[in-house]
Amino acid sequence: MISETLQSTLSNLSANLLNERHKDGYWVGELSSSALSTAVACIALQLKSKKSKPPESVTLKELVNGGMKWLAKTQNDDGGFGDTVLSFSNISTTALCWAALCICDTEKQFSESRTKVEAWMTKAAGDLSPATLQRAIIDRYGKDKTFSVPILMTLALAGRLGEGKSGWKRVPQLPFQFAACPKEWFRWMRLPVVSYAIPALIAIGQVRYKHCPNLNPIGNLARRLTRKRTLTVLSEVQPSNGGFLEATPLTSFVSMSLISCDLEEHPVVKKGVEFLIDSVREDGSWPIDTNLATWVTTLSIKALSQSSDFESQLPETNRQSLRKWLLDQQYRVRHPYTDAPPGGWAWTDLPGGVPDADDTAGALIALTKLGPIDDIAIESASAGIHWLMGLQNGDGGIATFCRGWGKLPFDRSSQDLTAHALLAWSHWQDKLAPALKQRVQKAVTKGLRFLQKQQAPSGSFVPLWFGNQYLEVEENPVYGTGRVLLALNQYRDHTGVTSMIEKAENWLLSVQNPDGGWGGGTGTPSSLEESALALDGLASNPKPSDAMNEAMKKVISWIHSATKNGTKIEASPIGFYFAKLWYFERLYPHSFLVSALGRAQIHVS
Repeated sequence: MISETLQSTLSNLSANLLNERHKDGYWVGELSSSALSTAVACIALQLKSKKSKPPESVTLKELVNGGMKWLAKTQNDDGGFGDTVLSFSNISTTALCWAALCICDTEKQFSESRTKVEAWMTKAAGDLSPATLQRAIIDRYGKDKTFSVPILMTLALAGRLGEGKSGWKRVPQLPFQFAACPKEWFRWMRLPVVSYAIPALIAIGQVRYKHCPNLNPIGNLARRLTRKRTLTVLSEVQPSNGGFLEATPLTSFVSMSLISCDLEEHPVVKKGVEFLIDSVREDGSWPIDTNLATWVTTLSIKALSQSSDFESQLPETNRQSLRKWLLDQQYRVRHPYTDAPPGGWAWTDLPGGVPDADDTAGALIALTKLGPIDDIAIESASAGIHWLMGLQNGDGGIATFCRGWGKLPFDRSSQDLTAHALLAWSHWQDKLAPALKQRVQKAVTKGLRFLQKQQAPSGSFVPLWFGNQYLEVEENPVYGTGRVLLALNQYRDHTGVTSMIEKAENWLLSVQNPDGGWGGGTGTPSSLEESALALDGLASNPKPSDAMNEAMKKVISWIHSATKNGTKIEASPIGFYFAKLWYFERLYPHSFLVSALGRAQIHVS
């Protein structure tokens, strides 16, 4: 009976996933709209409209009005704003929406929304005084200034931190002059922002310097001398379509900063505004990023490949087309944004993408599913593997973008990225030239040691790029543990790995909900994504225990019921974007479920 339930649900889910393909054969997906993105985009466009003439000013004001209407419509009942329409209110997004209401609502159309948001902010921060607001924002992010300074800068633009210089003094001065140095020096400078935030470092550093220069004459001299050079650096790293990292928030922060420096005609601003105009949605909102096409494509390929029907679902001509598309996404030259060498893949096929560890590992695995392992595939994979090993830190873990940047979020070694790299290496290790194979073996040993040290006493693992809003610390150990198990089960013959696997499996079993599903951790509501991830991890064991088999049967029944036999799919906000911005992606539950049910087929009878 459970086998029939699995097959029926999997068949419908696979058909749905295949139907989600772009007309050219790959997957694009759809990211959730974001209140934060919409707020900062509206602010940037509003500031630009004030310094523009018709017809540009009219067009920009129409976009701003559409965005503000969307914000008012989607405001949470408590008066605050979350990162998505399914997210809890948080002080970062709510503060930026408040700033948008102050700057953009010139005709007082949204006074009710502003009253509600100020009431929420008062309750969350304690009061609305500049000192209290500054402290509340800084406390949320600690030493990492990647996101706290952009929020404070925006509040200063809105006049919420005080008038004139007194308000700008509450915005920390970012050392934008450092961006004039060679990129290879950055890892030694202990910058207060993470590697991907150099455009914000430059633009926000310059607007703060303009409105409130520091008293230190040496620092001011360095800033004055490097101002033009760092603007040139900003132009050099801006992609052809204007969107830094394809990200509306980052592009908006940069644009509003330069506009406030009276640089509204600067090429960076013009291209940034064009990106915002091009990326607005029909409902007036903006997502946090344009798309995750490469990422969701590799997820979909890997998911479908778990089924025995893979070759009929994706015939040879489709696989060849996907293989060519995926090979075309590999970076063949040094990337200007992070100075990354050739060989990696980004999350998107668009100009703003930057090569990273997770997407490179995903692409390497997907390539093994799409055709013969010929010279072309081996050459591409060897470059990707070499690139991925270049991100391995001294502790054995894998970083996201750049090796050795430090301990700030999204630059440090992470458990899920390390596991993904290990899984990718396992797919290629026996196909490589002897010298590279030997290097991979050493990298694997270091990676496994890192995971062994990082495993929590409970047996769980914590990911970097995914979380759960129901947990107090907003982590998602179910995601991390499920993903790490996929890798560990490929290295069962290595010392200590079996023990790690048993502890991780026992922890997953201990946090399964009574309904059969999983949330992000203990006591959290079951979701499709997290239930699939737990099932995928357990099913990767070639010889699951009786308890594991029973748990898998329970979750399969839950999935069947929750999806109405694979016909109703609802996404949950488990994704973390830069600076821990929540998002959900429409294809995540599709691909996670297809992968998990496909892998579980061999265990269920």
